[in-house]
Amino acid sequence: MTEDKKLILIVDDDIDYLFQMKTHVESFGFEVITAESVKEAEECLIKKPDLAILDLMMETQDAGFVLAYKIKKKYPDVPVIIATAVTAETGISFHLDTEQDKQWIKADLYLEKGIRSDQLHREINKLLKL
Repeated sequence: MTEDKKLILIVDDDIDYLFQMKTHVESFGFEVITAESVKEAEECLIKKPDLAILDLMMETQDAGFVLAYKIKKKYPDVPVIIATAVTAETGISFHLDTEQDKQWIKADLYLEKGIRSDQLHREINKLLKL
């Protein structure tokens, strides 16, 4: 059985976290491409990912929001997860509970970093409808 693997784009400027996420997501059976910046991620978008997992604070404090917007503009059907430690680091919290939130945060799911591997796997499968 040779089924095409789903492609997951993971973007984070913390290379240790990026490696850890890549390892987890590959262990779930997905193909993974990684980027350490918005610019690198934009170059990866030549090939459409099936899902994207983005850090929020990279080059700028809102880099993940900007990248999510660009991904949704180019590929509206690609699910986007923002995985961040912004609340722990700044005390500012974001959520996707209301339609107003969803209008300016172009993501399908918002997760605080520290997510367990099994939970991440479940959320990816849910968004990809697997």
